[in-house]
Amino acid sequence: MTKARDTAVDILLKIEKDKAYSSFSVAQTLKNAFVEDSRELSLAVSLVYGVLEHKITLDYNLSLYLTSPLRKLRPDVLAVLRTGALQILYMDKIPVSAAVNESVKLVKKKGCAFASGMVNAVLRKVSANGLCLPDEKDKTKYLSVKYSFPEELVKHYTLQYGEDKAEQIMSASAGRRPIFVRVNTLKTNTEALNEILNNEGIRSEICLEIENCLIVTDTGDITKLSAFREGLFHVQDLSSQLCCKLLGAKPYDTVVDCCAAPGGKTFTSVQYTGDTGSFYSADIHPHKIDLIENGAQRLGIKSVKAVCCDAKKLNAHIHNADKVLCDVPCSGLGVVGRKPEIRYKALSEFVGLPREQYDILNSCSEMVREGGTLVYSTCTLNRHENDEVCDRFLSEHKDFVLCGDEEYKALCPDGKYITIFPTENGGDGFFIAKFYRGQK
Repeated sequence: MTKARDTAVDILLKIEKDKAYSSFSVAQTLKNAFVEDSRELSLAVSLVYGVLEHKITLDYNLSLYLTSPLRKLRPDVLAVLRTGALQILYMDKIPVSAAVNESVKLVKKKGCAFASGMVNAVLRKVSANGLCLPDEKDKTKYLSVKYSFPEELVKHYTLQYGEDKAEQIMSASAGRRPIFVRVNTLKTNTEALNEILNNEGIRSEICLEIENCLIVTDTGDITKLSAFREGLFHVQDLSSQLCCKLLGAKPYDTVVDCCAAPGGKTFTSVQYTGDTGSFYSADIHPHKIDLIENGAQRLGIKSVKAVCCDAKKLNAHIHNADKVLCDVPCSGLGVVGRKPEIRYKALSEFVGLPREQYDILNSCSEMVREGGTLVYSTCTLNRHENDEVCDRFLSEHKDFVLCGDEEYKALCPDGKYITIFPTENGGDGFFIAKFYRGQK
């Protein structure tokens, strides 16, 4: 499977060079490269995401046997070493001899024959000594290498949630995360869809955490399933489904989803109403409006109007909404299990987010009618973007109060906001705050 390894290294080099990453574009590149070979595709996917997930751990182990720092290696040599070490340390089904020999061939193919001897020697030492970790006396470094999280992020989680919870968060980010799908109750029901998927060769089981939800595995390209094309479901994480349930859309409500693309929360909320009422699904990016419209069409939804607009300006067009959802742009620190590249971003990149998030929340709150509901949510585990934004909002908006219903309070032991950790139910890390608007 030389082609899989070669393609994976090329993608990793591109990610490293661009300092950015798109799971969609990487997946598309891999699909195009291996249209007729699912085994090659599977290996390439595992190599790309495996290196991204374990990069710090791999680099630590490689550095033990190198005579010069990693940063002095040519990027293509380092990428080959990382994929080779990944196969040896984390992919038991690949023989060590294959991992080493294919890596040597690949480094030559990349025009780096001068490094072939070094690659061979280093990978054989990695195999001989197995996975190595630093001394636990330096707990931050130890956790950083063990779970492949930058020390800065280890300290962040530890400061905000304590050492035990921090380690649980990092541990839960390893390996493949469950895939949840939302049953389109406008077309089918949970039991029927579960049977349909199993008949299509998909391992599917009913999720007990929330109604109308299935957990699926071995899906392959999920968009090629007939059940998907017929609009019987859409993919949506469990935490996002819970957020929609707490929003509480009811038949004939006017509902606004302020940062909606690709539209999953809008679609789930519509299903709670039986496709009645008026739904405004907004996003600032014109090309993402197509995603919302196409998704609604596939699911057979009629009550959604996709709106291209800055969330901070929506209040000039929409008034007296019954329900408003602000799922704001965030750092994504709750979804590193699905998007491992996020963990390597510097926390300084996120410093300006709380101000933008507050501005969106502040503006969108003006669309809520008296007696209406406002939900603020993120997929991050960062109190600066979560609790602190909501605390400020409550202090400056006396006409809004925290939700007091039992279902909400049962999920937030501190009596204020809901923080879902990826250790709890298989869902992503998530934050939800629910407010009611009283009289001004």
